This record gives sequence, C-alpha cells and structure tokens, in this order.
Amino acid sequence: MTTFIHDVLNDLQNDNQNFSEITFVLPSKRAGLFLKHQLAEVVEKTIFAPEILSIEEFVEDLSRIQSTSNTELLFEFYSIYIQLTKKERADSFDSFSNWGQILLQDFNEIDRYLIPQEKIFNYLSDIQDLQHWSLEEHQTDFVKNYLAFWKKLYNYYNAFSKHLLSKKIGYQGLIYREAVNNLESYIQSNTNKKHVFLGFNALNTSEETIIQALLKNKLARVYWDVDCVFMDNKKHDAALFTRQHKNNWSFFKNNSFNWIAENYSKEKNISVFGVPKNIGQAKHIGSILESLQKNNGSLKSTAVVLGDENLLIPVLNSLPSSIDALNVTMGFPLKSIPLTSLFEVLFQSHKSNTSSFYFKDVIKIISHQFIRPLFFIDGVDYAALIIQTIDKNNLVYLNKERLSKMANLCHSTINLLFSNWENSISFALESIFKLILAIKANLDKEKSSNLLQLEYVFRFNELFTELSRLNEEHQHINDISTLFNVYKELLSTETLDFQGEPLQGLQIMGMLESRVLDFETVIIASVNEGILPAGKSNNSFIPFDVKLENNLPTFKEKDAVYTYHFYKLLQRAKNIYITYNTEADVLTGGEKSRFITQLELEGIHNINSKIITPQVPRIEKALNTVKKNSDLQQRLVEVAKRGFSPSSLTNYIRNPIDFYYQSVLKIREHNDVEETVAANTLGTVVHNTLEDFYKPFVGQFLTTDRVKKLKLDIENRVTYHFKNEYKEGDITKGKNLIIYEIAKRYVNNFLNLEIKALNAGNKIKIIAIEADNDIEIKIPEIDYPIRIKGKVDRVDECNGITRIIDYKTGKVDQNQVEIVNWEDLTTDYKKYSKSFQVLTYAYMMNQSLMIKLPIEAGIISFKNLKAGFLKFGKKDKPSSRSKNALITEETLICFETELKKLIMEICNPNIDFTEKEV
Repeated sequence: MTTFIHDVLNDLQNDNQNFSEITFVLPSKRAGLFLKHQLAEVVEKTIFAPEILSIEEFVEDLSRIQSTSNTELLFEFYSIYIQLTKKERADSFDSFSNWGQILLQDFNEIDRYLIPQEKIFNYLSDIQDLQHWSLEEHQTDFVKNYLAFWKKLYNYYNAFSKHLLSKKIGYQGLIYREAVNNLESYIQSNTNKKHVFLGFNALNTSEETIIQALLKNKLARVYWDVDCVFMDNKKHDAALFTRQHKNNWSFFKNNSFNWIAENYSKEKNISVFGVPKNIGQAKHIGSILESLQKNNGSLKSTAVVLGDENLLIPVLNSLPSSIDALNVTMGFPLKSIPLTSLFEVLFQSHKSNTSSFYFKDVIKIISHQFIRPLFFIDGVDYAALIIQTIDKNNLVYLNKERLSKMANLCHSTINLLFSNWENSISFALESIFKLILAIKANLDKEKSSNLLQLEYVFRFNELFTELSRLNEEHQHINDISTLFNVYKELLSTETLDFQGEPLQGLQIMGMLESRVLDFETVIIASVNEGILPAGKSNNSFIPFDVKLENNLPTFKEKDAVYTYHFYKLLQRAKNIYITYNTEADVLTGGEKSRFITQLELEGIHNINSKIITPQVPRIEKALNTVKKNSDLQQRLVEVAKRGFSPSSLTNYIRNPIDFYYQSVLKIREHNDVEETVAANTLGTVVHNTLEDFYKPFVGQFLTTDRVKKLKLDIENRVTYHFKNEYKEGDITKGKNLIIYEIAKRYVNNFLNLEIKALNAGNKIKIIAIEADNDIEIKIPEIDYPIRIKGKVDRVDECNGITRIIDYKTGKVDQNQVEIVNWEDLTTDYKKYSKSFQVLTYAYMMNQSLMIKLPIEAGIISFKNLKAGFLKFGKKDKPSSRSKNALITEETLICFETELKKLIMEICNPNIDFTEKEV
C-alpha cells in the first residue's frame, strides 16, 4: 500500500524539486513525523531536512504573535471586562468564566473567517433589541442591562484584541487574522521560498486567503487527498469542502487539481460490529488485534482510531500481552490518574470555608494511596487509629485540633491537609505545594519503584505552579470555589505523554490525529451518533441564521469534517473494522452512526455486519453451605455452654448462615458512623429510659401520681441516653432532631398508656425490670449442657396475672404474636419470631422459678400503642377469632418440644449450616 504522503514526495521528486528548500505545511504535527520518516525512504542521498510545520505553527510564524492557553486568555479577557464594566455591575470571575468561554469561541470563529467585526456585533445587538422591544416607555433594569451587554460586545472585542496584540499573544482566530494582515509583506520577503500544503480539507477563510495568495505568487503547491467516488457524488459530504475549493478558487481554472484518486472503490474487507457498552468495544478490539497478530505475524500499518477518547484506558487494558511495539499519540489524561482524586476531595472539603470537615472526606483523604504512608510512623498506622476513633465516637464532623489529638505524631501532615484555607488563595496554594513536597519526600525513599508516581507528582506541581502564576499575575481568583474551577479547567487540558515507537507497530490515536495518515488495517471505535459525527451543539452567542449569512460553520459543516476524516481512513485501507455501542445512551441517544448506514446503502463494498453478544457464563446460584467438622462442632459446644439467646435462636430460624457468622464465628457488622440515628439506637434509648423510670418501682404498685412525675424527667433521661449511645453525634438539627423528639414522644405516650390503665382501675405491680435469665436445659440426645440466657424488658402483675412484656420500637401487629400449629414456630421467621421470643422468655422465667403459671406474655409496640399489650395466643384454626391468651404448663411443654428440636438441629453434626434465601 502506498500512502498519500509517499505519493506527494514521489511527485515532488519526479519534478526535480529540492526537498531541503521546501516548507511542508500539514494539518497536524503528527503527520509531519510520518512525512519525515517517509522522506528518508524516497530520497537517495543525504540532504538537509526540510522545514515541516503544522498549519498552526506556520500561521503563528506568519502572524509574529504567540498562541496562549485558553485559561490564560480567560484571565486576560476578564481584565478587559472589568475595565469596561462598572464595578457594581461586573460579574465575579467565576460567573464571567461561564459565558466568557463562549464569547472567546465566537471571537475565534469571527476572526478565523475574517468577518467584519463591528458589523456582526452590531447586527447581534440589533437582533436582541428586536427580540426584547417593549411598548412601554420604561424598560426594566434587567432588560436594560441585558441589551447594554449586547451593545458592548464590539467594545469588548476591540479592547481585548488590542490588549493581546500589545502583548504579542493571541487566540487562534486573532493569530490567523494577523497572519492575513502580514501576508503581503511575507510574500515580498520570501519570493524564492517554496511551500507545499498537503492533506487539507475544511479550510477557514484565513487559511484559504493565505494558500490562494501563495499559489497566485507561485510560492506554493497544494495536494488534496480525495477520492473520485466522493467528488463525483455532489451529495457526498466527504468531498463537500474539496468540491468548493475546486470550483471557487480562481487558481484551479488554469491549473490542475491534485489529486482526485481512485482508491476507495478498490476491494476492501469491511466488518461492522455492534457491541454493548464501551468496555465491550474495548474487549472486542483486543480480540480483533489478537486475531490480526496471529494471522499476519505483526501489526505493522495497523491503527486503532478512537471516536470517543474515553475508550483509551479500557482499550489499553484490553490489548493482547503479545504486542511489543505500540504508540499512543493521544496522551493519558491527567484527570484520570490517582492523584486527581486527592485534590478533588481536598478542594471539595475546603470550598465551604469551615474549620470542620465531614468524616467521609477526612477518611477519603487520609486513606488515599498518596497520603496514607504519611500517617505511618514507627510501625503505627495512625490513619487507621483516626478512622477507628471516628467510628467509635460517632464523629460526623471533625476539626484539625481533634484530629491532632487522635494522631499527635502526624501533626504536621494534619496541618497541611486540614488547616482552614479561609478563602485565602495564597495560603491554599502554599499548603498544596507543601503537601506535594511531603508526598515527593515519601516517594523518594524508594525512588526506583516509584518513578511513575513521582512523574504524577511532578506534573501536578507544574499545574499548580501555572495556577499560582495566573493568580499572582491577574489577581482575579477571590475564593476557593473559583480556584477549584480554574484548577479543573487547567486539568482538563493536561496529558501525560506515552513513551513508545512513534513509527512502528500498532498506532492508537484520536480521529483528528489520523489526518493525512494512511494505514492498511484500521479499527474505528465508537462509531455512534453524537460521537461520529458529534452532532448539533449550540455553544455560541451567534444564532444559526446569522452564521449562515456570514458563512460561518454550522453543525452541517462540522458533520462534513467528520465525514471526510471517516472516509479518509477507509480510502486506502484494505481491512476495516468498525465498532459501535449497541446500548443507546439515555441522554444523547447514541444509536448506530449514519456513516455505517451510508456505507451499507452505497453498495460499493460488501459490509459484514455482526452483533457481538458477550459470552456470559451462566452461574447457578448455589446456597452457601458450611460443613460441621470437628473444629466447628467444638465451637458449637462452647456456644451452647455460654448460652443461646432468644435473638440468636430466631437468627438461626431466619438464616442458619447468619447464626454461623454472628454466634459461632463472632463476626459482627462494622459499626459505621451514624449520620442519622439508626433504628437500633432509638430502641436502646427508649429501653434504657424506661429502665431508669421503672427500676425504682420493683416490688411496688404503680400509682397515677408516680407515673405523672416520671413525665417531668423524660427530656433529661432521653437526652442522657442519646449522648451515651449516639456519642458525639448531633441531635440538635435535621432528621436527628426529629428522631430525638420521636423518642421523647414514645416514652410520653407509653406513660400516658400506663396512666390510662391505672385510671381504669387496673392494679399494676412491677416484679422485675431488665430481668436477667440464665437456665440450663438437658437434652438426652446431646451429651453436654445447654444454656439459654436473655434479658426480659419488664415483668409485672396486672390485676393478679403475671405479665412478661417485651418492648418493640418498631411496629408489631396482634397476628404476629399468635400461632396455630406449634411446628410452624421454628420454620417461619417473619410470622412467628415474635411469638418464639416471648415464649422463650416465659420458658426461662418458669424454669428459674421466678414466676408462677398461668401467665401472659406479649409485646408493647411503640408504633402501635393504641393496640396496647399484644398478648401471645394459641388459636385452633387460622380463621378463629378466639384464642387462649394464658400461658400454662401445657403451653410451655409444647414450646419446649419445639425449642429442643431447634437446638438439636443446631448441634447435630450431620446437619450443615445451609443458607436460606431471605
């Protein structure tokens, strides 16, 4: 396969041109590298290398002003804006940057296309006048200010462009306009200089003016790379611009148009793959490359062109390990490296200008891979100690002083990270630079193994140095939020360059970097609408019809640019693989690109289309089973000897695996910081408050006056227990305040229920509060003692009948403490766990001779207090309304049978712990 660049060089050599005297101008720097490489293959003797420039470099030389970064331009523009705007009406830099970026883009387009500036800005102002006209004599201040803004656009442009020219810097459009202004003098002073423009397609008015002037003065040649298939079809956008140049440029009326090639219609192998999601595409590209390497032995003249540059990292991770020569032209986005997340959370936590930091931010910062080593001193991981203290004390917000107390030896690091920046930009940047030095010092300890990490740190140091320079020079950043936004703007443009073989092996690049280049095998990824082509976007103050009138590019022209690049890749290639995402994006649509449909409808080539469905293995969901070996059996003996609690037994009924983890292995759920009071914390507070109230009345009858006095102390006791259980959590606002009030309401409502019962003539005597029970039961089939233990919330006597009461802060209904068949008691957790618990309490108290049968046992539900005391009952039939609410000897004998069966199952070495689907 001969490339376009090779054909151009051959043509020049056949014309006996001296390459050393030629200035080659190409669309991109990347193409220049390939040209230099292929020049060595064409020339047969040693020569001085010609000057090879990108179009941007050539125009910059012509204009004699330097391009500068977009962020720098924004700062310069804001300086002009505040000079021309009254102080009270001027936007902050943060607000300005939102619309200033768009205006800069419009300035750029207007200058690149050499539009008369005053005319178009006045036209835009007149449009706004028409749109906001009013019959009223007096316009509102808002409308006046709005129209005044449009009237000032030309003033902004004029002052800004003069300011930039005085500093010899500019945005691309201004550089192009100045280049055109300097064109005549350039031609006069370079009468013998030869220029070769090759591989261009869409040219702005400035570029057209420059190239045509050089052609007219016989100082240039121009080579186009377009196929006759596209040129002959007047509706084909791949040749939209080339047709315009051929028809409109006076030079081509008397001179040949080089070249219209005949490559596209040659035989090609084109495969189109629909693959779900980006990761799927990346994996499939890896499979294609593996197959190509296996069949061809190498990946010479093979390119992977990424329509969506976010695919870079997944593709790199999906490359076959056998690839030895690789070149990535795109650069690795700095925003994708691990250090970015550290500065992201640092800025987020300091944005609010407070000395208190949210615990999750603190944990993220001290756990970060670049920060954690700074907290490791003398073999102690102080970051872990801080996290443990936060969890233990339920700390939602922390300040620097509290953190220093937790890890005194890390005081300097804590100062760097958590000193309040107080909206001081200089202090914030100083802290960041010191932090970067601290990270570097730590990485330098093992320099050889941390080279990549040190490169990360170096690049961020460069970024913040630029940020500091911008701030010192312009003084427009007034708060941390603005600093963060400027940081993100700078970060978005920074990349880490890959080291590779620029001219050998597999090439991975973006669509624009493929300009002028030809490859035998091309893989194009993400060929979806909204990506290739990019589709409509309206990031401009210039309306669509005004753009049309002034020959400014619209989405139509931008789509044609993508069409050219897409077909240019296909033009000389022999093997073409196209992938697209079959999963349409919710926001952008993202269906299969029109380019694929166009290929299919052209009928020039046979298209092999295929939808790739990932081979996902079917994984049968197997329930977890733990065999009871001798070690586990020994542990079970120890658990039995210590004692089963009613809750652990109901836990087994619910899911044996949970019982195994919690009761046998003693694995507890990690106690995370409770930002909002958890249900179990609320329950503990209510239980403990009632324990405080009723403990002094054990052995005594309750009276209305005594209970009424308790109400006076509700707030005091509830507050005390919240502080005890919720530690340093805040209950003074938000949801926690509501839950705190709910706890007080629960206790108050319960005491009201008690008063109501006493007023109704009920005589209530408190027998025990939080009564400890610990009994031993004998099971003939088990040769070791079994203990059951637990606490009963309250035992009282009401009108001569003993009652066992269990408090529940959740909602419980009457049917949850009723059973029909005793066998169901240990099989259905949802229906019968409450009944099982209260019967276990009754059984234990009876065995320990603390009560005399018959008794009542049940639940008081704080979410269902209207129902009062929900008594356990045995029904003959599910539909029966009557039940036996008294627990007798017979009741407990029946329960004992089920209880022993359950314990025998737990202790049986032949019955494994098998997970239940909960």
